[in-house]
Amino acid sequence: MAMTVREGKHNGIERDDKPYTTGEIASFCHVTINAVKKWISSGKLNAFRTPGGHYRIERSDFKDFIDRYRLHIKDEIFPEKRKILIIDDDPAIVEYLKGALEMMEDDFEIETAMDGYEALIKVGDFKPELLILDIRMPKIDGFEVCRRLRADDKTRGTKILAVTSYGNEDMENIIRCGADQCISKSHNLKEFQKSVEKLLK
Repeated sequence: MAMTVREGKHNGIERDDKPYTTGEIASFCHVTINAVKKWISSGKLNAFRTPGGHYRIERSDFKDFIDRYRLHIKDEIFPEKRKILIIDDDPAIVEYLKGALEMMEDDFEIETAMDGYEALIKVGDFKPELLILDIRMPKIDGFEVCRRLRADDKTRGTKILAVTSYGNEDMENIIRCGADQCISKSHNLKEFQKSVEKLLK
């Protein structure tokens, strides 16, 4: 297998996440630095060189290496992102909520669904920790989504934050159906973010 080494400043691109040194990789994998250099020279681990001639390994390349060779250290270095599913039939609301989540300190893995039917399918595949659920939607509304999730042992513990542009009656009904909290779509950004933080504690 050919050696994969990129020279210089990695195409001059500024990186937000600092690449690993061979010493850090050696420490993560409980091997010597020479062993890491052998992985690089054999093409098993992608690396690039600094202007001073030192190897550096991008985090994504190290993650690929861990996955490819099934090393059991990924969770301690790359903890899984907390999963959130946004369900709303209004694309503008979906983008607003995604943007609000992306502004928070936690790094979430976010999926979206446009109606209750699609949401129930995605809950099974994606297995979110938190649902941000519109109440009034086509096909299957938020009330029925809540009832079905709470009736299933596999999804009963999923946190549900309902959002609505309707009044108190809808809010009270969605709580009775199993939502953990319900807020108005006229909420301010910080109120929404605090609700997410509270439910994910």
